[in-house]
Amino acid sequence: MATNPTTMQPSLTNRFTSKLRHYYILTKPEVNLLILMTTSAGYYLASRGPFRIAGLINTLVGTLLVASGTATLNQWMERVWDGQMLRTATRPLPSGRLTAREAFVFGILLSMAGGLYLAVAVNGLAALLAISTLLSYLLVYTPLKRKTPLCTMLGAFPGAMPVLIGWAGASASIGRHAWFLFAILFLWQFPHFLAIALMYREDYTRAGYKMLPQFDLDSRFTRAEIVAFTVILVVTTMLPLVDGGPIYLSAMFLAGVFLLYHVTKLARSASKVLASRVLHASVIYLPIVLAVIVARKA
Repeated sequence: MATNPTTMQPSLTNRFTSKLRHYYILTKPEVNLLILMTTSAGYYLASRGPFRIAGLINTLVGTLLVASGTATLNQWMERVWDGQMLRTATRPLPSGRLTAREAFVFGILLSMAGGLYLAVAVNGLAALLAISTLLSYLLVYTPLKRKTPLCTMLGAFPGAMPVLIGWAGASASIGRHAWFLFAILFLWQFPHFLAIALMYREDYTRAGYKMLPQFDLDSRFTRAEIVAFTVILVVTTMLPLVDGGPIYLSAMFLAGVFLLYHVTKLARSASKVLASRVLHASVIYLPIVLAVIVARKA
């Protein structure tokens, strides 16, 4: 019996759309949103004279491509262990919706395109920082997740790099204020990612990830870490005392109180619910801090 082409078309279209959606998931769009936000902040704060919107767009496009390629290659490297965790078993690779070859090629193409785009459309320093971020994330942080809890500290370096990429995109240099932003991003990752590690401790253990110290069975050490790094983070945001002004300091203080409220509650109880609240509080806290810093310049 002859096949009606009109009945095949919806099926082909649906398969194509589904494939695109799986590729999109590989790029971790929710993470890329934070990356683009921090890159934008760095670009704006480094800008001098008339603001160049085209320069910002080019920096964001290149950064997004490299970040998407990094996320894709990370999932390609961890596809076997992702299949052993409940939170990641449904991702495109462990679920079989995409092949390892498809993901690898996609990740390489995105990464190369992003690096070249930054080099040509922005500048060499921005491209170098972006590629360095990719390499340190994939070659240092990713393998160390299965070897030592220090992976969180080492992974915080590439995690804080987008703000430097944005700064370099605007000025082709790295000023001292860029390192202030880098420090904020670096410190912020500890309450954020350690809270995730507490939430999914059993999952990580099942897959052989050493995100938390083995001796810290009651998580007291990790919760103390979260408190300590959060305090240092809040103090760091208030360092520009001379030109910050009372409004800046007050806004940073209130944002810090908000985050510390949730962190101190977690410190008193090893609750996954409280760890989840710290995670969500950190996601709210960071945009507020960046907005205050940006408003201070404006």
